[in-house]
Amino acid sequence: MWKLLTWLQKHLVWSIPFAMLAGLLFGSVAEPSFLRWTILPLTFLMVYPMMVTMNVRELFKPGGNKLQSVTLAINFLLMPAIGFGTGLLFFANQPMIRLALLLTSLLPTSGMTISWTGFAKGNVPAAVKMTVIGLIAGSLLAPVYLKMLLGAVVEIPLLQVFLQIGLIVFLPLALGTVTQRWLVTTYGEREFNQQFKPKFPPFSTLGVLGIVFVSIALKAKSIFAQPAMLPNLLLPLVLIYAINFVISTLVGKTLFKRSDAIAFVYGTVMRNLSIALAIALGVFGEKGADAALLIALAYIVQVQAAAWYVRLTDRLFGASPPSPIIASESAKST
Repeated sequence: MWKLLTWLQKHLVWSIPFAMLAGLLFGSVAEPSFLRWTILPLTFLMVYPMMVTMNVRELFKPGGNKLQSVTLAINFLLMPAIGFGTGLLFFANQPMIRLALLLTSLLPTSGMTISWTGFAKGNVPAAVKMTVIGLIAGSLLAPVYLKMLLGAVVEIPLLQVFLQIGLIVFLPLALGTVTQRWLVTTYGEREFNQQFKPKFPPFSTLGVLGIVFVSIALKAKSIFAQPAMLPNLLLPLVLIYAINFVISTLVGKTLFKRSDAIAFVYGTVMRNLSIALAIALGVFGEKGADAALLIALAYIVQVQAAAWYVRLTDRLFGASPPSPIIASESAKST
């Protein structure tokens, strides 16, 4: 079982499409409405393990102010404008789809921000700090943005949105922090990092796959009735991610050194789709199923794009410098 969970986490490029296909098949042959009761526990399964591994103390470490400031500007000024504008352009008469695009653009960074930054040999501590700041700022600003930008066409229950965010973000954050401190105090930081910390992300992945399965199952019959629905939703998603990658790459290359630029790209392109899904389904109920479908499709675009970008990193930013150990061994050999 553990090997399966680890494989699913390491191969999101395949496991997420498989979860979507499974949801599509299940929803086409069964009545999936009972799955709504699984949304909250699956959300906890997604978010809590991520919070256990997150080091909130990174938020208070000095340095990197320019990098974090530009990241905030992209995440909370530029991307919401792009998400809102794309919604108006493609879905002027579909307010819930516009809500989904705005939700994804308002909730930046996730655990994958840190993972992909590491894969691309970027500045991982900076990515951790971006993730903490993005999670807190996005959770506080999202309800306000939703009310201001979509309140005229969608009824935004502001208090309910804040309560849902408190339940799926801040409560797991508090519990995760307590769990992390207990494990570190009991077993030591080294033991926590080596033995316990790697055990949590696969469970978070299981929660992601579960909620993707549910969101697709709830819309399965509509998808089969309107097969053009999926490509119509995928096109604006691909466009948004392409624009985001291009802008973030150009800004990163212009303003920052290689490792910071890579962290900057993944800190401004990766979106917290798990929390966006939970808000769409938990707050807006039946109406939120349309929004959840687009957010679920965003997983495919995001994971595929991030994986391909890792392969292009050296071409875009130059090869990573050798580690001090390698450099030292090379000097000795010459």
